[in-house]
Amino acid sequence: MKDDFFFTLTTFRGGASVSGGISVGHLLRPGERSGIIMFCSEKKLREVERIVKANDREYNEKFQYADNRIHTSKYNILTFLPINLFEQFQRVANAYFLCLLILQLIPEISSLTWFTTIVPLVLVITMTAVKDATDDYFRHKSDNQVNNRQSEVLINSKLQNEKWMNVKVGDIIKLENNQFVAADLLLLSSSEPHGLCYVETAELDGETNLKVRHALSVTSELGADISRLAGFDGPDTKLMQNSGKTKFKRTSIDRLMNTLVLWIFGFLICLGIILAIGNSIWESQTGDQFRTFLFWNEGEKSSVFSGFLTFWSYIIILNTVVPISLYVSVEVIRLGHSYFINWDRKMYYSRKAIPAVARTTTLNEELGQIEYIFSDKTGTLTQNIMTFKRCSINGRIYGEVHDDLDQKTEITQEKEPVDFSVKSQADREFQFFDHNLMESIKMGDPKVHEFLRLLALCHTVMSEENSAVRNPEGQIKLYSKGADTILFEKLHPSNEVLLSLTSDHLSEFAGEGLRTLAIAYRDLDDKYFKEWHKMLEDANAATEERDERIAGLYEEIERDLMLLGATAVEDKLQEGVIETVTSLSLANIKIWVLTGDKQETAINIGYACNMLTDDMNDVFVIAGNNAVEVREELRKAKQNLFGQNRNFSNGHVVCEKKQQLELDSIVEETITGDYALIINGHSLAHALESDVKNDLLELACMCKTVICCRVTPLQKAQVVELVKKYRNAVTLAIGDGANDVSMIKSAHIGVGISGQEGLQAVLASDYSFAQFRYLQRLLLVHGRWSYFRMCKFLCYFFYKNFAFTLVHFWFGFFCGFSAQTVYDQWFITLFNIVYTSLPVLAMGIFDQDVSDQNSVDCPQLYKPGQLNLLFNKRKFFICVLHGIYTSLVLFFIPYGAFYNVAGEDGQHIADYQSFAVTMATSLVIVVSVQIALDTSYWTFINHVFIWGSIAIYFSILFTMHSNGIFGIFPNQFPFVGNARHSLTQKCIWLVILLTTVASVMPVVAFRFLKVDLYPTLSDQIRRWQKAQKKARPPSSRRPRTRRSSSRRSGYAFAHQEGYGELITSGKNMRAKNPPPTSGLEKTHYNSTSWIENLCKKTTDTVSSFSQDKTVKL
Repeated sequence: MKDDFFFTLTTFRGGASVSGGISVGHLLRPGERSGIIMFCSEKKLREVERIVKANDREYNEKFQYADNRIHTSKYNILTFLPINLFEQFQRVANAYFLCLLILQLIPEISSLTWFTTIVPLVLVITMTAVKDATDDYFRHKSDNQVNNRQSEVLINSKLQNEKWMNVKVGDIIKLENNQFVAADLLLLSSSEPHGLCYVETAELDGETNLKVRHALSVTSELGADISRLAGFDGPDTKLMQNSGKTKFKRTSIDRLMNTLVLWIFGFLICLGIILAIGNSIWESQTGDQFRTFLFWNEGEKSSVFSGFLTFWSYIIILNTVVPISLYVSVEVIRLGHSYFINWDRKMYYSRKAIPAVARTTTLNEELGQIEYIFSDKTGTLTQNIMTFKRCSINGRIYGEVHDDLDQKTEITQEKEPVDFSVKSQADREFQFFDHNLMESIKMGDPKVHEFLRLLALCHTVMSEENSAVRNPEGQIKLYSKGADTILFEKLHPSNEVLLSLTSDHLSEFAGEGLRTLAIAYRDLDDKYFKEWHKMLEDANAATEERDERIAGLYEEIERDLMLLGATAVEDKLQEGVIETVTSLSLANIKIWVLTGDKQETAINIGYACNMLTDDMNDVFVIAGNNAVEVREELRKAKQNLFGQNRNFSNGHVVCEKKQQLELDSIVEETITGDYALIINGHSLAHALESDVKNDLLELACMCKTVICCRVTPLQKAQVVELVKKYRNAVTLAIGDGANDVSMIKSAHIGVGISGQEGLQAVLASDYSFAQFRYLQRLLLVHGRWSYFRMCKFLCYFFYKNFAFTLVHFWFGFFCGFSAQTVYDQWFITLFNIVYTSLPVLAMGIFDQDVSDQNSVDCPQLYKPGQLNLLFNKRKFFICVLHGIYTSLVLFFIPYGAFYNVAGEDGQHIADYQSFAVTMATSLVIVVSVQIALDTSYWTFINHVFIWGSIAIYFSILFTMHSNGIFGIFPNQFPFVGNARHSLTQKCIWLVILLTTVASVMPVVAFRFLKVDLYPTLSDQIRRWQKAQKKARPPSSRRPRTRRSSSRRSGYAFAHQEGYGELITSGKNMRAKNPPPTSGLEKTHYNSTSWIENLCKKTTDTVSSFSQDKTVKL
């Protein structure tokens, strides 16, 4: 039979509200027909009420409610050009080069033609615009897939197919079984008895179990008759209220580059002022001698005015100290890094054919700087697949396996499971190994039968966790299940003995990481139940204190329960979660779990993932009901924490500023031991208040693990914003449902888990993949490499351009500060976009210091990115000094060599053109040799680009100085024959060689001594890699061995033992130095676990690093 559902539209868009109305998702059986009404509104002012008429578009349109179309794109055809140009010129560098272009159009101050700036500027703007347009095209494509979904809408008294984007407020909609719904709906009627509708909300919260919604009492009996439906009010979707605004995300390197550009601009102005003053002095003292020669009239140009014009001329000439090609190169490198993520087969989930996707190309290097990860639980850490494992019935545990001596044994593959094939409805994949349960069923044990009957009738498909049923004998029974902390308080006093025994069983189950529920029932008198049901109907119809009256009636009937037992199910962890959490923790990344689940479930997952361990010094639980209680609990926890760390005292407890809290890292480093913080959503609401959040943040940041349970989507975002604002740390949020969207948008990096849980989180994310375990590779490999490559690229780029540009500054002192350029204009134009662009791109895209496997095996390599060590203001100044030194060598060695020197033919070679060719050639060779020294990982592409660029330079040089090109463009290429004449002189090549050696030898010597005397961890691993490569015969391959875990976890997960032990020993790889005291050498995890085996292998590996070094030295 085809299953039909009727709805009318209430509030748009993007998923289900968690309570009230119908939740959007897939409508599933049971339930055959239902009807819903739906409302929507753009959120301008907060609405108190809304007037809507069902099936009356003309009436509803006068309220100007928003339509049902979603917009995640930024541009359309008309707005793309103005908006994109506005965004691009918000970059300081782009606006700077636009101003320079305008200055170059003024003949009195421009020594360079306009094309030297406009060509690279147009190239950068065009490439960035193409990238932005491509990204937005895919957003439009994704929007259209949702907007064009079909539904049946009642129009003109008949059902018609309508696209979702054309559905209007108040429309009556028919939905069939398993059909997707993309808006908030109000249920009017259903073919299911009692007007029930069953909804799956995995798209919103990752929960795959069905939710029940009731039709309105006045319309529930209409069934398929929808001619008498009226309009109903509805709020804005909770999803849209909690999802937050899409924010423009920029990396810390982007922000630093903007600051550095301003600094360089200030430095450029200083150079211009110095040269302008020099020009004024030169004009007043020496320039008068040239006025007749230059055909100047007396007094036509004053020295001050000459200096003013010279200032602007040098601003134009020296502008290449910040080349515009820097930004286009950054975009190309980021695009390459994004494709590497998309192409990574190790992040491809073959079971569902889902690859990893970089949905943005601007944040890759920040993946290498993450300090805090905020993770959802259900569907992110877990598979959200519940498996029945054990139960306790009337004081007896079922689900364990015993040997002949009645001793508990491990369940292995050799054990024969219970045969359920006698029941045709049995799940073929379900396995249960305790045959005693089937024997008790066959023997007719009344408690076991009652227990299973309760499970069959009281479950998440029902509207409540309590069910009242009448058995064939006419007796009414109330079946109830729930958390033991709540249900045990409602038991009859006669259950005391069974309660104690069941509590022990529950503790045993929870200790194995299983999720538990208590099971109880109550026999009800027929007369009492009728009276109670009448009062419940009256309460449902009440207009005042309705919820309070209903809650009171349920409390009344849920008492004097008789305990039956408890269930224990396993919410399976995703594959590789434990290894990923362990590895990220050793990379000094703190993982906070933000979940809407109850506290007990979240804690169980924490223990299963090894975020929580029995070895922790203390676990602080914050459960205050008001701000005063929460503040007191937080401060007691801090006192307890500091009291156990006596070495920390006197003034270092709280570090606050008047407007902003800045926590000193010394505070965290002085805390010894492992601590955890657990706080529920109600307490968190008070803790996020302005006068309490400082205490919360300080305590949380000193804990190894933080778990926030029962939190709303908005609270998730608030926690992320709190850490972002006051810790100044790079954050990452990862989730799978629409309730994680706000958190994902708030974090610096948002990651969506794609799969059965829906696409809302993915659509809002910056990166997406199918399994949590891929986060390890995303951060430790792609993130670390991206940061490493970008930093090396920037260091080299600033060095190269300071060396290239400052030669003009030194030349100014020898040309009368006349704003004459050293190089010809074509060399200035092509230097950054042709001669040196490809080698630096190759290094920025392909370079790596260690292999991907060693990046995963040694998470401590991730720490430089967190500390921002590879590119910062100090590194920038070092690069500037290096560039200044190279510019001095490039200018003064050729200048000294050319001073009063004759060529081999006896002619004078110290002409301007020969000098320019010699310096230009020296510069190209020096920067090429320098990038060869900077390259850590050589590929065929690196060789082609570096040595090919030198070849291209000479090809273009001889072409531009040829007779043929001079004959065609005599005004543009005046250096005819100079290259051939200059580069045939041996002394010129000796000058080039001397300049190259003087430029690079100090760098070679410094790096050799630094790597040998003060090697970093990366240096040591690279040396070990090289030693291993030389020691291993090319033909021999060691067979791969697989080792099984030494301990069965309470959570079922499949993983292979990797080489992560490399990170857990904490021993320094340099044999002559003592071990570090960072605390990494401490094993943070439960004993007799797979991690101990991991640690042992790591110790051997690290020892081999040291041995290899000793042998090599």
